[in-house]
Amino acid sequence: MRRIKVGVIGTGVISHIYLKNLTSMLDHIIEVKAVADLVPDLARQRAEEFQIPHVYTVDELLADPEIEIVLNLTAPSAHAPLNLRALEAGKHVYTEKPFALTREDADKVIALAESKGLLVGCAPDTFLGAGIQTCIKLIDDGWIGVPYAANATIIMGNASNGMHPNFRNFLKLGGDPIMDMGPYYLTAMVALLGPVSRVTGSAQQLHREIIINNPKSPAYGETVPIEAPTNVTAVLDFANGAVGSLQAAKESFGYSPRMEIYGTEGILYVPDPNFFGGTISIQLPNGQTQEIPHTHPYAEEGRGMGVADMAYAILKGRPNRASGQLARHILDISLSVFESSQSERHIHLQPAIERPAPLPLGLKHYLMD
Repeated sequence: MRRIKVGVIGTGVISHIYLKNLTSMLDHIIEVKAVADLVPDLARQRAEEFQIPHVYTVDELLADPEIEIVLNLTAPSAHAPLNLRALEAGKHVYTEKPFALTREDADKVIALAESKGLLVGCAPDTFLGAGIQTCIKLIDDGWIGVPYAANATIIMGNASNGMHPNFRNFLKLGGDPIMDMGPYYLTAMVALLGPVSRVTGSAQQLHREIIINNPKSPAYGETVPIEAPTNVTAVLDFANGAVGSLQAAKESFGYSPRMEIYGTEGILYVPDPNFFGGTISIQLPNGQTQEIPHTHPYAEEGRGMGVADMAYAILKGRPNRASGQLARHILDISLSVFESSQSERHIHLQPAIERPAPLPLGLKHYLMD
């Protein structure tokens, strides 16, 4: 089976783990041919670090006929415009979350891809890991009976220490709790329970600005505006009749994730959807809690699995799992939370997607079918 050549645009912080995995555990199906960045020195550093043969400009990368997939790791505001350029150049596209910042931009990307017969994919791909895939099998096999409710919480610190190179992005739409961390939890919920049909939300914001408080930050002492809600809660009505809730906040400190699926015959304690593995347990009707071993690989850091799954999809002529349609649905849910809060009403969705196909059992060496 031939390897699919990939070009990576954007070589910031998140590119390290992608390039590490794509050039090691996923290199049986992926060949990273080139990297590009608005800061050429940063692209050169990544190329040297991971022995990538070419450092291109964006135009050069899009013009290379051998590159079939463009991996877009730029800032959220650049996702949709760059995805459109890559599709126009005849490339399949896999992008970091969020898929876009508006439904209109998301729809343009999907429509262009469909018109050209190209695939679009989007992070997160953590739902392809051992943790969520095992939970999907447990639900499908009836371990908790009929799932009727879900609860997810993600509480984390804000960007007041200013240590992330692009910390200002976390204070804007796209870096807010529901658009930044929410996709991990929403995507996991959809992978477990199917699409959402109605959203009710509340989006609040305690502060309008922060003062960078870490003396080691280049922005120490600066007052920086907060341009998006920082405390968000949503009620999600799933098309299958289940009801879920999600709270996502960046107002305090630490990192506190939690996800549970409630069924008529048990409670499924789901591992943190921000990661690929984690401990899984079920509370049984007799009150006992049983830990469940993973049924699937991969339980370690596997970012890039969505790109590999896209590569297999290209070769086998099937849909990719971490698809643009799935990401568009997650975006629709996220924006509906804000709209529900502002309009003080339910937002009804028209989910035209199905739950992503589970990965088969017995995968070897991260091969996907």
